[in-house]
Amino acid sequence: MNTETKKIVNPLTKPLKGVINIPPDKSISHRAAIFSALVKEPILINNFSSGGDCKSTLNVLQQLGVEVNFQSEKNLIISNKKGFKQPSNILDAGNSGTTIRLMSGVLAGSSITSTLTGDESLQKRPMARIIKPLKQMGADIKAENNDTTAPITIKGSQLNGIIYNSPVASAQVKSCILLAGLHAEGKTVLKEPYTSRDHTERLLSYLGANIKTEDNKVQIQKSQLNSKPISIPGDISSAAFFLVAACIVPGSEIIVRDVGLNPTRTGIIDVLKQMNANIEILNKRTECNEEIGDVKVSYSDLKGINIGKDMIPGIIDELPIIAVAATQATGTTIAREAEELRHKESDRIKAICTELKKLGADIEEAIDGFIIHGKTQLRGNCVLETYHDHRIAMCGYVAGLIALKPIQINEFQWVNISFPEFTQVFEKLS
Repeated sequence: MNTETKKIVNPLTKPLKGVINIPPDKSISHRAAIFSALVKEPILINNFSSGGDCKSTLNVLQQLGVEVNFQSEKNLIISNKKGFKQPSNILDAGNSGTTIRLMSGVLAGSSITSTLTGDESLQKRPMARIIKPLKQMGADIKAENNDTTAPITIKGSQLNGIIYNSPVASAQVKSCILLAGLHAEGKTVLKEPYTSRDHTERLLSYLGANIKTEDNKVQIQKSQLNSKPISIPGDISSAAFFLVAACIVPGSEIIVRDVGLNPTRTGIIDVLKQMNANIEILNKRTECNEEIGDVKVSYSDLKGINIGKDMIPGIIDELPIIAVAATQATGTTIAREAEELRHKESDRIKAICTELKKLGADIEEAIDGFIIHGKTQLRGNCVLETYHDHRIAMCGYVAGLIALKPIQINEFQWVNISFPEFTQVFEKLS
């Protein structure tokens, strides 16, 4: 757990070396908890994320009467034999967009009335993208600012399946609609402009849902899920910071063990390989419908690339750390059609461009992305902000490792949202 509100990062004087494990996958942890609450029999979840966002999901479920019993720090049993109860308070999703959007889909077809909200940042994030299709399914749902932002009040009702062409490739939007479709009459079909993360489809299928996927289309029908143990791999989005660090710190070579290698999430590896990174996948296998393996990476002579728009949905969370890598790549790196980045925990396009400029990077902010000219020696001797965003905090830390002089990162404690052990794992390598 990082308790430092002001973190000093000193430039590394030696390479990163060693073998590490990274925290459980946050996306799969959310889904494992929520889906387990839809099963009549208890489910054992192994390697659950201890990040703040996943704690928000557990807190919401507990307010709905779901039993959450930890067997150890990262292993727990979830049981909801009696079904959801009427909550006595507003359900607080904290900073977690996944929690509020997925639970909206679950609660839309329930038998209770509830209100979901979150912190100041979450209350600014767009919710019309889930409210519109839920209303088309017959949901009784209302939200602030003309149904565009939280708090969201949902009166559970009978839902009907729809055919929905989503204007955005978003795993949260898709998952919300699929969870509503799980309890709706008839078929629910969703099409995306590009295929987003498919953890929901894989885990629902593993638990016995009547679900079919084809390219960027997914279909679901009312189903009763089965009780099966769920094992969660390491989070590739958390591993990304270590992969990039090893690529840009001279002489480094590391192995990250037991990482989730879902093809909709390995865009970070694909992009780094296109940038000429030395990356190797070892010990690849499948557990609970998810591909897992070890990732070996070493210092690389990176090259700038033009990131294709079809790759953007698969690297949307990793684009800020890719920007850090691009500052150390020879040539120009272009990332466009990533406007979705402006609607995350912070405006990540503005945040990463602003903070990397402080360090001396040659970076241009675009409406929908960024353009970086490299290779640039990052200077340091500056104060970076996190914008209340865990990924921006971790990007600043990695950039600080290769700066000429120390840096200070304000409000560094935001890393606890996804990666409480972040600095401790880095210290094992350096």
